[in-house]
Amino acid sequence: MLPMSTKFAMPPLADALPAGAFEIVPGRDEIPTIVVPVAEIAKICRILRDHPALQFDVCLDVTAADYFPRAPRFHVVYHLVSLSRTFTLRMKVIIGDGIEVPTIFTVWPSANWQEREVWDLFGIVFTGHPNLTRLLTPDDWEGHPLRKDYPTQVKLPVRTYEPLQLTAEEFAANMEADRRNRPTS
Repeated sequence: MLPMSTKFAMPPLADALPAGAFEIVPGRDEIPTIVVPVAEIAKICRILRDHPALQFDVCLDVTAADYFPRAPRFHVVYHLVSLSRTFTLRMKVIIGDGIEVPTIFTVWPSANWQEREVWDLFGIVFTGHPNLTRLLTPDDWEGHPLRKDYPTQVKLPVRTYEPLQLTAEEFAANMEADRRNRPTS
């Protein structure tokens, strides 16, 4: 557990970041939240990591939220922690569909798999990522399952078995039929 107080302290962002590089937005909890422009994300992350008053040394999480049909559609959300300063920060990048986000893997290597997960589930592309491949879904999966426009209706034929009481011969015949009808992979 991190040594955080019940109230999160607001880090001195205005002193460290260029003017106009971020916007403080209200959050649903006590964690300070900022929104940064997508083009500035890598530069701002380097400042957050390297500035002596901030020292955000851990990228705890990279995730996303889909607000379809609202535009811009996606919020890419980063949770950052400064262990030495006991600061926690939520940083968001708000993007439309098809907009690419620069990777922060070069700033925090822990973002590697997290960005792959966001790409796999939401389809958000991280430019400059060294290996943006599927992580949670099979390689032949079509689409990105956490997008709100992802088709979720699957139509399969209803399978019922009657009678409920089977003889040993009927059970063996059913097992053999099921075995023959299984697809081979």
